[in-house]
Amino acid sequence: MPPCDFPEGGTPLSEDEAEDLLRCICFKTGPPRTIGVELEWFVHELHVPRLPVPADRLRTAFAHLRTVPLQSSLTFEPGGQLELSSPPAASLMECVTTVSADLDAVRTALRAFGLTLAGYGIDPWQSPRARFLHEPRYDAMETYLDRTGPAGRAMMRDSASVQVCVDAGYEEPGPLGFERRWRLAHALGPVLVAAFANSPSLYGSPTGWRSTRQSLWADLDPVRGMAPPLGGDPRAAWAAHVLDAPVMCVRGGDQPWTVPHGLAFRDWLRDGRPRRATRADLDYHVTTLFPPVRPRGHLELRMIDAQPGEDGWVVPLAVTAALFDDPEAAEAAYRAVSPFLDGTGPAGPPRDALWTAAAQDGLGHPAVHAAAIACFTLAQEALPRIGAAPAVRKAVAAFTERYVAPGRCPADDRLSPVTGASGIPEESGKDVRT
Repeated sequence: MPPCDFPEGGTPLSEDEAEDLLRCICFKTGPPRTIGVELEWFVHELHVPRLPVPADRLRTAFAHLRTVPLQSSLTFEPGGQLELSSPPAASLMECVTTVSADLDAVRTALRAFGLTLAGYGIDPWQSPRARFLHEPRYDAMETYLDRTGPAGRAMMRDSASVQVCVDAGYEEPGPLGFERRWRLAHALGPVLVAAFANSPSLYGSPTGWRSTRQSLWADLDPVRGMAPPLGGDPRAAWAAHVLDAPVMCVRGGDQPWTVPHGLAFRDWLRDGRPRRATRADLDYHVTTLFPPVRPRGHLELRMIDAQPGEDGWVVPLAVTAALFDDPEAAEAAYRAVSPFLDGTGPAGPPRDALWTAAAQDGLGHPAVHAAAIACFTLAQEALPRIGAAPAVRKAVAAFTERYVAPGRCPADDRLSPVTGASGIPEESGKDVRT
C-alpha cells in the first residue's frame, strides 16, 4: 500500500477540476519505454518459518534495513510484510538486475537477525497476523473494511503480491496504444491470476481457491476492488469510477480520521462536508481504490500472487513485459485473450465468472488454460527480442513446462507436492541476471 505522503490543506477542488485532473493523470501516453515491479514479501524466521516473528524483533530489523543502500523504495505493509518498489527501468533486464541486487542486500541484512523473506500470496502458516502498523491511515482503513466482512483485514495483514507496472502506451491506436494496453491488461488478468496462483490456504487451512488472495480482493466492498466499465473511453470511465467510489476516510492529520458512511467522492465535492475536499484528498482517495489494474499514469497490474523461491517473481515480470512491450507479441496476445472481455457480464473484473474460475481453479479452467499456453508461448518467442538474458528465458521456459503446459500453478504444489518434469525445487537459488 502506498505511504500516506499527501499534504494537509490546499485549495478546495471543484467537481469539474477533479474530473479534468483524473483524465490528465491516469493515462500518461507516449512510447512504452519503462517497466517496473513492486514485490511484497512475508518476513519469517530463517530456520523455523512456522513461528511468528515478535513485533519488537521486526521493528529492530526493519530499522536496520532503512540504513541499507537500495535503489528500490522500501516500505512495510500493515501486517509486517516488506515491499520493494523498483525505480522505472529502461528494460526488463535493468529492472531484474536492480531488484535482484536490492533483494540480495535485504536478505543479507535480515539474515543477521535470523530472518528471511518468503513468497506466498497468503501466509501459509500464521493465524490472523496482528497489525504491525498503527497509524491513522490503517486504523481508518480497517474500520472501513470491517463493515463489509473479514476480507479487508486478511488482505491488509495476510496477503502479498507481485505487481507489474508498464507504461500506458501511445495516444494513437495500435497494439502499443493506451486503449489497447488497458483492455489487454484486463483480458490477460485471468491468465495471470491462474498461472501464478500461489495461495491455496488461509490461516493454515485449505480454502478451495488456488488464489485465496485474489478471492479476498474480489470480496471487498462492491466498488473499491472493481474495474470500471471497459467498453468505452478509458479516461472517462476511470474518472467516473473514482468520483463515484465511496470515500474510505477523511484525513485528520495526527487526529483520528473520520470514516464516513456512503459518501461518494463526487458528493463530497458537491456538498463540501465534512470539510472542502482538495487535490491532496483526491490523490489520496485514488490510493484507496484497489482495482485489478490501476492507472497511475502507468498501468499497475495487481492480480499476481507473490511467488515461491528467491527469483520466482522474475517469471511474471518477464512474461508481462514481453506481452506488453513487444508489438508482435502484444497483438497476438490480445487476439488470444480479447474474447474474455466479451464474457465479463454485469459483474466485471474481478467478480465475473472467468476471473472467479481463474482464482478458484487456476489453469484447471479449459479456456484459461488454452489462453495461458498461447500467451506463454508468445512471451517465450518475444523475450529474446526485448533483450532478456538466457537465464530469464530459461526460467520462463521451466515455469511453462512445469506449470502451464500441464495446467498447474504454484498453489498445486502446496496442495499435492510434485517435483515436475523440470525437477525445479520450489526454493530456487539461480541467478537470473545473466
